[in-house]
Parts: sequence; structure tokens; C-alpha cells
Amino acid sequence: MLDSRRTLRLCGAVVAVLLGLAATSAPALDRVDIVVADGVEDLTEIVENASLVRSLQAQGQTNPQDFLAAARADYGRILAALYAQGHYSVDIRILVDGREAASIAPLETPATIRTISISVDPGPPFRFGTAQVVPLPPETSLPSAFRTGKPAGSGAVTDAVAVSIRAWRDVGHAKAAVGREDVIADHARAVLDASVGIDPGPRLRFGPLTVTGEQRMREQRIRKIAGLPVGETFSEAELRRVETRLRRTGIFSSVTLVEDEAITAPDLLGITAEVAEQKPRRYSLGAEIASLDGLSLTGSWLHRNLLGGGERLEVAGSITNIGSGESGVDYSLGVTLDRPATLTPDTTAGLVLRYEHLDEIDYSADTVEFGVAFSHVFSDSLTARAGLTYSYQNGSDPGGDFRFRNLSLPLGLTWDKRDIATNPTRGFYLDATLKPFLGFGTTGSGVRATVDGRAYRSLGVPGRFVVAARLQGGAIYGPTLLETPRDELFFSGGGGTVRGQPYRSLGIPVTRGFGPEFMIGGQFFLAGSLELRAKVTDRIGIVGFVDAGSIGLDGVLDGAADSHAGAGLGLRYDTGIGPLRLDIAAPISGTTGDGVQIYIGLGQAF
Repeated sequence: MLDSRRTLRLCGAVVAVLLGLAATSAPALDRVDIVVADGVEDLTEIVENASLVRSLQAQGQTNPQDFLAAARADYGRILAALYAQGHYSVDIRILVDGREAASIAPLETPATIRTISISVDPGPPFRFGTAQVVPLPPETSLPSAFRTGKPAGSGAVTDAVAVSIRAWRDVGHAKAAVGREDVIADHARAVLDASVGIDPGPRLRFGPLTVTGEQRMREQRIRKIAGLPVGETFSEAELRRVETRLRRTGIFSSVTLVEDEAITAPDLLGITAEVAEQKPRRYSLGAEIASLDGLSLTGSWLHRNLLGGGERLEVAGSITNIGSGESGVDYSLGVTLDRPATLTPDTTAGLVLRYEHLDEIDYSADTVEFGVAFSHVFSDSLTARAGLTYSYQNGSDPGGDFRFRNLSLPLGLTWDKRDIATNPTRGFYLDATLKPFLGFGTTGSGVRATVDGRAYRSLGVPGRFVVAARLQGGAIYGPTLLETPRDELFFSGGGGTVRGQPYRSLGIPVTRGFGPEFMIGGQFFLAGSLELRAKVTDRIGIVGFVDAGSIGLDGVLDGAADSHAGAGLGLRYDTGIGPLRLDIAAPISGTTGDGVQIYIGLGQAF
């Protein structure tokens, strides 16, 4: 009997626990109602987005305590969201099962919550009456939204103050701050008067740079790379350039510049660079496949800080045209050693050694290049390059063996104003090169020039529909066609020029001596691409495109030049690091077509 009673009591306890668990895991919320007076659609969406209650409901949360806390927080969140839209006569009621959320103490949280009702009367939209920030440095323009008669969003006031303080900091007043704030809402007239006074503080100069957090990187080199102009007038823009230089090395996972609280007599402001170093080594792999071009593989190994001074050693290789039905396998291996802050804080110097083997349809060649290179960053969007390179190429074609040797002075300029490099929706990109070269032996002398221009524009909602255009061109002046190194000549066809046409299928047919006719590249090249990109969902997009290219011996606009074109459709899937690309294209003009071509890769085509 004793064991039976114990068993019954134990069973009863288990049932009680299970019932308790069932009760606590029961859904705590049936409905959330959000109503905005007058049903203004834009404001309703703003209130919905600001509501933490709505966010918890969307996440499937059920805890009553969390919902009560969210309801109490929603007063401030919704009020701030409507202030940002210029509504200052706001009335908010949040009822939790009929009780005002603000009146429910945290320790009196109901065991269950069935309904939460949020009612908002935004009141009339306010406009600016007085709108001023004083004093201002000469030639400072406040945002156009901060004007008398404009909608009085709180963000406009914040932006105007931020612009004015930034302007003072740019002319040396690092301690500029808000001295007074007079912001008055006239509810009867629905007018907001905003008058803000700025205290510029003293004009200061940059003091010494202190570095903390470095491990393998030498402190002296960090100062050299940063290039802080100690002793010169303080400037917010210059401070941001210092931060950018340190980030640009790729050595640091984080860089923070902290200004000293105190001023060092007489007018110096010390700066501390708080850095955290990344792991010194990085590996990367890439792949792209096309139906006729075959598989292309790329890989690299990078040491970010080889000798403790920011030196970058990179070994990069590629194998292309694997399985191509048109040509053999190409491969290359290159080693570069770069050193930042050489000559100036914005100049990087490097050594380059590269080997490449090409096995093309009508020729094969081995090329070795060695040289020095310099790059200089003028701004976040403008970079220049210069170098001195010796190149040796040995190969053969149906006409026999050939050998090219030359010394070149490659010059380049890149102007990149795209909003997102891997998936741009607006802006433009321009890359231009000019390479004078001096030939030895059978190699001619001359100059090679190229240009690659791209432009992007959104139609309607930013990023929803994007028109993308690209124009590529190249020309070689000086040597004859057969005196020009084979890898300097231009071809058209394939994923980088004209999709729908086989890789490097358009060139110039030539003969050497009494040998057979074969094809090499031309001395003039022009190609254009046009795409219409449309987002179907946040991650999926579709693309329609048309490409065209032309190759010539004396130009691309005369009757002797040959041309071809292709068109197709593409699918894009946003991976977070760039869109996964699938393009299907077919020839639409020219004589080099060979059926439908398929291209798969990471990132937009251009």
C-alpha cells in the first residue's frame, strides 16, 4: 500500500508539472492591432516598423513579460519615429488586454496576454518657423531640408547641427559643440522654431599620435602609414584620411581614432590610434565556368604583415580553359610584394614577378614579367598607377616560332564612384591605361592604350530596376601586327567581352612566310554591353543583356574591321558577398557564333 501511495503521489506531481509546463508554453498573444488616426498609409508603415511589439509578434515570441516590456518601450519608439516625420502633437495609447501598458507595473505582468492594441493620433505635420544654427564657418551650407517652411522632421535639425560641427572641425575647431538649444513647438500653428547655438572652442593643431593594441606591427611604421600631420591645423577630413590609410593596409580588423580630452599647451590635440590586428595570413579561391570556355580556377595566399612594417606578400595563381573545346589549358603564377607608405603615406611600392602560359587556338606562348610598381591614392575613389616592367615572351604559331622582349612604362588611372563594387546600383567606374614600350630584337616599339567605362542608374525605387552600361576600347600604335607581343593584342568573345560568342573567337587572320593562315589578336578593339537588372525578391534578380564587339587592324570604325554580337538572359542570387551569376546567351550577329553559351560566376558581369 505504501508503494502504491508513493506511486500515486509521484504520478500526481508529474501531471501537475506537465500541466504547468503546458500552461506556460501556451500562446501568450492572439492579436496585435495598430491603428493610426486618419489611416495615413505612410505613417501607418512608420509606426509598424517602429513597434517592438510588432517585431516580437513577427518573430513568434510568446513570453508575456517580453511583450509587456516591448509595449512600454513602444511609447518612446513610436514618438521618436513620428518626431522624425515632423509630428509633435502625438497621442499614443497602448492597451494590453484593455489596460494601459504604462500603468502596469513590471512586477504585475499578467500570466497571459491575448490582445495588444496600439492607437496613435499623430496630430498635424509641423513646419519650420525659425530654422537657424549659428555661428557658422564661412561658406558653410546647411541641409536644404532645414529651411523655414520645410517639413520639421527632427532629423533635419540633427543633420544641420552635425553639418555645422563638422564644418567647424574641418577648420581646426576640434572641440566644437552645441552651446545652446532653443527648440519650441507651437501646437496652435503647427510650427517648430529651432535655433541652435554652436560653441566652436579654440582653434587647435594636431598633436602626437599614440598607438595602442599593436602586436606584430611596428609602432613606427603605423605612424608612417597613418601620416598624421603633427603640428598642422586640426581637420576632421584629415583625421578620416588617417583612419582610411590604416584600414586600407588590410592588417587591422578595427581602427579607432580617439582625440584627447585635454589640450596640450598651447594648442595641441593628441590623437590615439586604437588598433586590433587581423590574422596575418589569408587564403582565397574562386571559380567560373562557361559552356565553351571551360572551367576557370583562381587562388591566392596572402601574408598581410611579412616583416612587421605592413608589407604584403601575395602568391596568386590561375588555371583557365579547363575542358574548353576551343583551346588548351592556360595557367599563371604571380608573386607580388607591396610596401605601403613608401615615398608618401598614400603611395604603395611593389615588386612583381609573374609567369604565364597561354595555349590558345592558333598559338602557344610562355611569358615572364618582372618589374616595380607604384600606386598612389588621391581619394577614396581616385587611384593612379605607374611602373617599370621587363617582359620576355617565347612561343610558336602555325607560322613558326616567335620571341618578344620589351621594356614598358605602364601608367594607369582608376576612378570608381560606384555605390557597391560587387553589385552597383548607381554611379560610374572608369579605368584607363597607357603603356609606352621599347622593343628589342624582333619586337616593335610603340604605345598600348585601353579604357573601360561603366555606368549604372536606378529606375524608380533605388536598386529595384538598374540600367548598366559598359564600353571597352583598346589601341596599339607604333609596331606592325607581327611585331607586337601576342598577349598585348586584342580579341573579342566570351564572358569578359561578348557573351554568346565563343571565347577569343574574333581576331585577325594572318600568314607568316609561306605558312598557313592562322588567327591572332587585333591592334584595335571596341566592345559595348547593356544590361537591365531587375530584383524579383530581396535575393533573386533577373537580367536581360546585349553585348557587341569589334576587332580591327587599322581601326574599328573602318570597313575592314570585323564585328559580332550576342544577347541573353541571366539569373542572380544575392549571397551577401556578391550575386551568384548565371547567364545564358546566344549569337545575334557575326560569323563566329557556335550556339548557346552558358556562364556561371560570382559577382555581376561588370
